[in-house]
Amino acid sequence: MIDAPSFQRRYTCMKNITRNNNNMYFVGVDVGTGSVRAALVDGTGRILKKSTNAIQTWNPEENFYQQSSEDIWRSCCKVVREVTEGVSSEAVGGIGFDATCSLVVVDSDGLPLSVSKNGEREQNVILWMDHRAKKEADLINTTNHRVLKYVGGKISLEMETPKILWLKNNLPKNTFWQKVGRFFDLPDFLTWKATDAVSRSLCTVVCKWTYCADQALGSGWDRSYFEEIGLDDLSQNNWSAIGNEIFEPGRPCGSGLTDNAAREMGLTVGTPVATSLIDAHAGGLGMIGIGSKNPTEFKHRLVMIGGTSTCHMLLSDQEVFVDGVWGPYYGAIVPDLWLLEGGQSATGKLIDHVINTHPAAKHLNVTEDVRAEDYLNGLLVKMAADRGLDAIDRLTEEFHVYPDFHGNRSPVADPTLKGMVVGLTLSVDQENLALIYLATIQALCYGTRHIIGSMEKKSGGSLNVQEILVCGGLCRNRTFLQCQANVAALPVRTSTEDDSVLIGSAMLAAAAWTSSKSSAELRPWSSSLGDAITAMASDARTLHPSLDLQEYHRRKYGVYLEMLKHQNMYKNIMSRNP
Repeated sequence: MIDAPSFQRRYTCMKNITRNNNNMYFVGVDVGTGSVRAALVDGTGRILKKSTNAIQTWNPEENFYQQSSEDIWRSCCKVVREVTEGVSSEAVGGIGFDATCSLVVVDSDGLPLSVSKNGEREQNVILWMDHRAKKEADLINTTNHRVLKYVGGKISLEMETPKILWLKNNLPKNTFWQKVGRFFDLPDFLTWKATDAVSRSLCTVVCKWTYCADQALGSGWDRSYFEEIGLDDLSQNNWSAIGNEIFEPGRPCGSGLTDNAAREMGLTVGTPVATSLIDAHAGGLGMIGIGSKNPTEFKHRLVMIGGTSTCHMLLSDQEVFVDGVWGPYYGAIVPDLWLLEGGQSATGKLIDHVINTHPAAKHLNVTEDVRAEDYLNGLLVKMAADRGLDAIDRLTEEFHVYPDFHGNRSPVADPTLKGMVVGLTLSVDQENLALIYLATIQALCYGTRHIIGSMEKKSGGSLNVQEILVCGGLCRNRTFLQCQANVAALPVRTSTEDDSVLIGSAMLAAAAWTSSKSSAELRPWSSSLGDAITAMASDARTLHPSLDLQEYHRRKYGVYLEMLKHQNMYKNIMSRNP
């Protein structure tokens, strides 16, 4: 096992980095919803230095969220320069990018093409969370086309083809559609910007674009799908607008950094650039090997990437279809394995919403060192002790939350579902807020239990989740982690490194670097992404479930399922004609 480095080791590494040219360092770049981050990572997967820069989002009307690819690229270059400052450029072995699954549009000259109704040139990115394409997604789902079976039976309005169809239907053809050069998923835009290579990642195209990838059935774009939804013109010029070179994650793109990109980043021309991943999937890559170097265990580990929303990723050596769960996606993270991807639309955001909208929020004893969640976690422990309870879990016996305030992504796949709360009183004090907060956390954990159960039941036993791996902002909340272990009756593991998404991107960079070197130069490396996982995966911290709480959570999970049934029953009652 590789020990996590101490602060002193990190300091010594950074001090000696410029004269240690025999070691290679890798840069991981993560473009999230609101910021770009980069990390300098060593060959054992330890983060040595990080940098962050905010990016701008425009919200011109409800459900519309737009960004600028130029703003994002400038931020990428800035954070890369900052983490590699003082490092010999020859010591940087490669760069790996991950990003949100947002849609980027450029014209035939490679310049930004506006996605805004008002035509602001710089606003050429439709953010992943943009929900303008509901009508288009509904239309696509009426086709019941065979490609939809790979997205749980229903395409999401957050995916790319509904958004492209919205652009075609709603923006003037002469000022938009006729000027389109290429559509990129944001991770692929970044590798194109860095290398001039127009190749796309297998991860992005199979997960968000309906690309079919299967060794047995063949691979490629299904032309009949695009014809049926009115986007058949994307097939022109051998699908050049959406990609006809599809690479596995970690494979080198083009000839590495171009002159311009190298100059903007302060690195060497030709530095290897890896085929990218979606941000959540980079977290999956960075997490899948923690605490275990045995690839045979990967398919029994559910990875949760929890932030604003949560993605649930499970690898399988078989093609398994689960209603309401995206995939199976062949080779989307690890070569030769299928990926199933569940999700919850609002998790960290829901917890923040519940806290910030409560009247008692302004009275919490929050400081720079004590977050609202930390304060509430301590208050819950005191409340349980005062009531003679053996665990804070039991505080919510009469208080229940259904968590789909922003719709259900998995396994119901119903974006119209709403949140529900049972047990409200006239109380608005801090203890009342603590109860709502805890019940919300429990509800999110029941949602994960629902996803796991749906996967295992549909697979007929071939899928068997034995542990849960959590990264992202939610892994900072011990109450959430322990609750997830108790609810699922499974061990929950977190990484000893604090940023698995950036480590995942650095793993891509390491794989790209090894592919560009001779075998004599690679010790102890070889050329597969699997070897990067083995070399760079961190140790794990583990929380075990409380066996004494299994019956309690079985009953509360039953309440959760009944609340879902009741919400649909209420909808049916109100939709009836008088």
